[in-house]
Amino acid sequence: MKKYLILILIFIGLFTQTSCSDNDDPDPDPGPTNVTLDSEKNDFVWKAMNHWYFWQSDVANLSDTKDDNINEYHTFLNGFSESKDLFESLKNSADDFSWYIPDLKTQLNAFRGISESYGIVLPRTVVSYDANNNIVIYVAYAVPGSPADLAGIERGDLIYKVNGTLLNTSNYSLLNKIFTETSITLGLARINDGSLVPKGDDVSLVAVQISENPVHYSSIIEEGGKKIGYLVFNGFKSTFHSELNDAFTMFKNSNVDELILDLRYNGGGSVLTSAYLSSMIEGNKADGSDFASLTYNSKRNAQNGITFPFYDQAALFNKTTGEFEGTYIPISRLANLSKLYVITSNKTASASEMIINGLRPSMQVITVGTKTVGKNEGSITLVDAPATGTEQAFRNIEGRNSNHEVALQPITFQIFNSLNQNDYGDGFVADVEVNEVDFTANILPFGDTNEAMLRVAINHILGIGPKSVKPKWTVFKQGNIAKQKFAEEMYMLPGEDIFSKQGISLKK
Repeated sequence: MKKYLILILIFIGLFTQTSCSDNDDPDPDPGPTNVTLDSEKNDFVWKAMNHWYFWQSDVANLSDTKDDNINEYHTFLNGFSESKDLFESLKNSADDFSWYIPDLKTQLNAFRGISESYGIVLPRTVVSYDANNNIVIYVAYAVPGSPADLAGIERGDLIYKVNGTLLNTSNYSLLNKIFTETSITLGLARINDGSLVPKGDDVSLVAVQISENPVHYSSIIEEGGKKIGYLVFNGFKSTFHSELNDAFTMFKNSNVDELILDLRYNGGGSVLTSAYLSSMIEGNKADGSDFASLTYNSKRNAQNGITFPFYDQAALFNKTTGEFEGTYIPISRLANLSKLYVITSNKTASASEMIINGLRPSMQVITVGTKTVGKNEGSITLVDAPATGTEQAFRNIEGRNSNHEVALQPITFQIFNSLNQNDYGDGFVADVEVNEVDFTANILPFGDTNEAMLRVAINHILGIGPKSVKPKWTVFKQGNIAKQKFAEEMYMLPGEDIFSKQGISLKK
């Protein structure tokens, strides 16, 4: 009995020792449990980018397995206090064109040509004009009826002062205020006898909401036995299809045999509008024949192969709401052009380049000016509406989350012409080179046949070679001058896909 009692005591002692040892060591960390998501905007940003972003498979943090563990996923998202910072972190390193939208209403207005601004459009280059490193930038144009236009600011005016400060090579970023401030004072000048001469007192401007008609100027030029149509087109805005068609009605009724399309300040816009403009230029392509096709990421196989054709009719969209009005107009198509002249610059991008690339399979396209931006990809607007269907996810603007106005405009597709070509990621090099900045001292109005870039295009039509030009200024390369918002974009607006070949076939 004594022997059994000793064994029992030994067992109890061993059990107690083991238990104490286990209690002395802390339990292994089981990891976070039920991590609360701090921001629904962050959740939207990740899911929308994972679903639609063209380079989704190349971004590790957009992997489809990233949200498999909900606690780890929430921890990742909570590491970003601002949803814009999360968005920027999810972009491919080579992506220069996707953008975050803090206010969707403002963005939708911009798509319709409505924005709050002074109505000043600038080039991308500033120039120095003396030995003291003082610089100027010229006004490309003032939007008709805008504060700038009403204040007497004209194409060719030189901005040399911002809010009373002379611009130089150290402070030229003050020009950014033209795009970011709601009020500003500008000093303007012209060149007389080689000297910079102020154009009266400084001009004070207050930004207002303006609507810009992108069909800026059109005319018929008759010279050397040629009848030349000339169009300055500054943006592919779907709410101005009627105005664009009116210009081509004039060209068609005048029987123009040459066309100069001035896209030097056109950073792009609607894919559908680009297809309509190409249809106006190339009248020999049958309605429904291929103009351009879109390719999405590998996850969006249902969207791959969407094609925009040449059209005989153009849809009209409401200028206030941007919605399809349910009506079409016959497109005025030119049927006697064998070539097209396009005036280009380092602001010519996206839907403008789509015109050049899309028409080259069927006609000679001659570019006059300088190298274009090089943007062969486009975007769609994504909103916080994930439950709108498998392939329409994040696109239902009317059904979006009402708690915030954040949206995204990421690159979601690349665009190809009918020969499956899109190798202009570095831009189109001008066939006939001429740089408007070389003529900064004497920028003439649009349509003046002595205006530098127009003159070169006309001379090429007439078989006259370009004359060499010695720059009158020292070009100071652009540094951190802000691009105008939405200045270099190509996008497919909500609902535009119903006007693609696939959408049209579904309606039949």
